Amino acid sequence: SCVVRNAESMSIKQIEKHIAGLMQRAKTDKLTPEDMANATFGIVDNGSSGGMLGTSFINPPASATLSTNAITQRAAVVDGKVVARPIMYLSLTYDHRLVDGREAATFLGSVRDKLEDPARLILDC
Repeated sequence: SCVVRNAESMSIKQIEKHIAGLMQRAKTDKLTPEDMANATFGIVDNGSSGGMLGTSFINPPASATLSTNAITQRAAVVDGKVVARPIMYLSLTYDHRLVDGREAATFLGSVRDKLEDPARLILDC
């Protein structure tokens, strides 16, 4: 997978633009080994191939990988009633030698909250 370097200092729009550039280079076979080396964190979209409950391996030297899965209609309870809702499962694989389980769970919950309410991407820092 491709690496977005210094993402912590980029806006969402800048990250999106950088990823679009990497995708274009991938489509034209212009990626270099450096474009795919030395990530500290990975994101894998298992959903693009229909995966619903996938998890991913950590590619060293990364310390963790977030996996997204397909969005499907699932039964959910809302206000005491069972309704169909779009649901996407997330998983986080992490190196327990580097990342504490509590911190990993807190991070995954934060990602979930932002996906459920995208306005948080703008409001939360």
